[in-house]
Amino acid sequence: MYRQVADDIAAMVKSGELEQGSRLPAEYELMEIYAVSRPTIRSAMAELSKAGVVAVVRGRGTYVKRRS
Repeated sequence: MYRQVADDIAAMVKSGELEQGSRLPAEYELMEIYAVSRPTIRSAMAELSKAGVVAVVRGRGTYVKRRS
């Protein structure tokens, strides 16, 4: 399931819907949007971070790093 969330967010970045430097919704908001658990959202963010699509700033949020 985390793969679907990661793919969806990556597609929004690629399309320009989420611009470079923009902040992604908080974990709890993503949990509601995708109707998934917190570990699923965290796994998706870890995948996107590893791919260089987003940067997770502890205590501040997750930001779009670059277009994929």
